[in-house]
Amino acid sequence: MALIKIAFVIPTLDQSGAERQLALLAAGLPRSEYEVRVIALDRGGAYAEVLGKAGIQVDILSKRFRLDPLTLFRLRRVLQEFRPDIVQSFLFAANSYVRFPGVVPRKTRIVVSERCVDSWKGQWQLTLDRWLAGRTDALTVNSESVGDFYRQVGVPANLVTVIPNAVVPQPLLYSRDEARAQLGIDPSHRVVGFIGRLAPQKRLRDLIWSFQLLHQIVENARLILIGEGPDRYDLERLTENFGCRSKVIFAGHRADAAALVKALDVFVLPSEFEGMSNSLMEAMSEAIACIVSDIPANLELVSHEQTGWTFPIGDCPALTRQLVQVLSDLDTAGKVGKNASTKIRESHDLQTMIDRHRALYDRLLQ
Repeated sequence: MALIKIAFVIPTLDQSGAERQLALLAAGLPRSEYEVRVIALDRGGAYAEVLGKAGIQVDILSKRFRLDPLTLFRLRRVLQEFRPDIVQSFLFAANSYVRFPGVVPRKTRIVVSERCVDSWKGQWQLTLDRWLAGRTDALTVNSESVGDFYRQVGVPANLVTVIPNAVVPQPLLYSRDEARAQLGIDPSHRVVGFIGRLAPQKRLRDLIWSFQLLHQIVENARLILIGEGPDRYDLERLTENFGCRSKVIFAGHRADAAALVKALDVFVLPSEFEGMSNSLMEAMSEAIACIVSDIPANLELVSHEQTGWTFPIGDCPALTRQLVQVLSDLDTAGKVGKNASTKIRESHDLQTMIDRHRALYDRLLQ
């Protein structure tokens, strides 16, 4: 029986959420049934090495600007040579490139993947999404809230398939104290943290505002932000203006970020929009107490006082009160954290994510 050929297309293979899910899926499809190839439009990255070790060919097309005719030509050439049964793309640029007329071979099914409630998109991007829906066989999303967003902007509901993100248990790289030592944190500190991109939609100003109040109530409190992004400089200045800079650690990008979550007493995600946060899921899987803004994507993962805690988006005093409550009762925090870990283990395992994609591929090829 002939192998099913699948080409995955994504802008980069950097160490980020969509790239991680692509790598898990591509490496997890059984080689007895699938031949897999991965194409990065812009550049490689951490996951290019992961995929290479899994025996998967990776093509880097070196895109130079937003609409690059040379990259379109290179993408068409690779796909015409490989002749996949299915092309699955991730994120706006790749989703647009694969649906450009003439790029994908005629009989190839096209699956595009959106990973976030993309409220950042302007009218031209949304118009392009609606127009390209006619060249789409399926749209996968990682949460119901992302699916609702794309249905509301005009993508036909019959194209949308919800396949939640998967979390893979992390190897025991560090104990709690070792993770803290990596970050320069004392074992006695009460540690609040965030892992992800330091970008406006994460609303990290709200977290710093809340921490400014918290550290005056909880004397040994510390805040750690792991990640890089365009807001870093402004966030550092904000901590200086608040007089709490010495109690805030900007750890920058860390390849071991998933293992460092063990250093935290509380993980906070104050975002104004998400798809399904990989960092939140990883914190939950490690039984870390999680406090999140009450946006729909977060509420699909966190039930208040059952698998975490929620607060009204942008309500900094409410976030502070929640932090004080959790840090004052770590026994309850531990119990809620264990509930969260059970939820992630039962509902977001890797094999379930792979099986749902395989069922989609089978349906499209029939």
